[in-house]
Amino acid sequence: MTPAELHNGDFAWWQRGVIYQIYPRSFQDSNGDGIGDLAGITQRLDYLRWLGVDAIWLSPVNPSPMADFGYDVSDYVGIDPIFGTLDDFDHLLAETHRRGMKLIMDFVPNHTSDQHPWFLESRASADNPKRDWYVWRDARPSGAAPNNWLLEFGGPAWTRDEITGQYYYHAYLPQQPDLNWRNPAVREAMHQALHFWLARGVDGFRLDTVHHLFEDPDLTDNPPNPDFRPGMSPTLTFARKHQVDLPEVQEVLAGFRRVTDAYDARLLVGEAYLPLEKVMAYYGTPHAPGVQLPFNFHLIGATWKASAIGDLITQYDGLLPPGCWPNWVLGNHDRTRIASRVGADSAALATMLLLTLRGTPTLYYADELGLADVPISPEQVRDPWELRVPGFGSGRDPVRTPMPWDGSPHAGFTTATPWLPLNGDFAVRNVESQRADAASLLRLTRDLIALCQRTPALCVGGYGIIESRGDVLTYERLWGEQRLAIALNFSGTTVYTPLPHSRVVLSTVGPRTAELPGSLLCLRPFEGAIIEPTQQLHGGFSA
Repeated sequence: MTPAELHNGDFAWWQRGVIYQIYPRSFQDSNGDGIGDLAGITQRLDYLRWLGVDAIWLSPVNPSPMADFGYDVSDYVGIDPIFGTLDDFDHLLAETHRRGMKLIMDFVPNHTSDQHPWFLESRASADNPKRDWYVWRDARPSGAAPNNWLLEFGGPAWTRDEITGQYYYHAYLPQQPDLNWRNPAVREAMHQALHFWLARGVDGFRLDTVHHLFEDPDLTDNPPNPDFRPGMSPTLTFARKHQVDLPEVQEVLAGFRRVTDAYDARLLVGEAYLPLEKVMAYYGTPHAPGVQLPFNFHLIGATWKASAIGDLITQYDGLLPPGCWPNWVLGNHDRTRIASRVGADSAALATMLLLTLRGTPTLYYADELGLADVPISPEQVRDPWELRVPGFGSGRDPVRTPMPWDGSPHAGFTTATPWLPLNGDFAVRNVESQRADAASLLRLTRDLIALCQRTPALCVGGYGIIESRGDVLTYERLWGEQRLAIALNFSGTTVYTPLPHSRVVLSTVGPRTAELPGSLLCLRPFEGAIIEPTQQLHGGFSA
């Protein structure tokens, strides 16, 4: 299959492309208030087209009191004034499409803001028509909360409401009350919100924390967490057995899928931090399909060793239900950045890994620059998680800092003081300087994306041999007669690995002699290389 045939064949756009996550507050400020906005993203679309990504995913831009920076929605069919207007959104969407890219919105179905009109009505009285839109329960006879459930951000998952004396449930902040998904009226209202954006031309949704949609209706206490140890965050004291991943979730996802399938080529991505075998259920079934891409976060927490990564690849690919498509994530707005997690020397290796595994990769903004976590002083903390549970490394501010565009004051992100501090090395680690440097991580990322998009084996091909030898992970990507190998050296020393009769197509450490006349490939410290055979091989590169 030629690249042209690949892009007009049986593979959907989300199977062929790279998704790029944008945290809107931190991408580009257009009005000088220190906070990124929609018009700013529009200004930077040409950069994203140059980089070669196929779709952008926006973290929430709906109206919100910003108790959790947009994940507390007060209106599902509007735009928060911080980010602009609905006209600004429509312009961004049109300009994204004009450049041949797609736009995915964040959608938060588990909870609303406590300022959402639905919740204001719900808490007005015990007999309000919207009372059952949320999860309300009486106190225990002692007056205590209904059970021992804890919220994700520290503290009880129940808040007593003074108006009626009942408690309402919230898996996250008290300002984020959980919706009652057992109520058909809630489902219909949320479906209508999806229709609103789909009709405007949005290409899909990333569904936030979908594994939290249902709770045990009997409010059974959670058991103690057998893995809890002193020094761990108190939010982990109990196992969330009765709060997450209930079977009813799949019915809701199937309903979402019916909504989006009424439109052409739309995508659903689901966020569910669960063991791999449980993630697979979120694909749904042939008769009741779920999301096309249940996020696979397991690279983020994997041990950074060749053997561990190889085992993960094999396990994940083996668990995929027939006909389902894989995906990989190495960074996002909640987790430590790649460069901080694996080390600056391994950032390029990690990028090659992410972009050459089978499936759809999601790239987090500024990871293409090797941006590390930015230190945040106590007086600069904005994240409610860190403010509620300080000292346990829960703070997400270090991974949400502004995009460094150039070496000018405030890195070209804003003309004002940015809402979070910039990376201290922005004068040299920025888009402008790396774009001009052929040896930079940014240029490598662009070259990798371009190579994958024009090479069917890398874009949609299957696996051949997957193996680790010491510190080297090697895996093959196959499409018809096309065969490529990816060899990744996870160590800080030079290693040699069997790869006879082949040539280097692309290396993470710059140009090298293309032809490999001997029987061994020399990999420099933390080098990754894409190799193709120069002779017909039987049984794989390592045979």
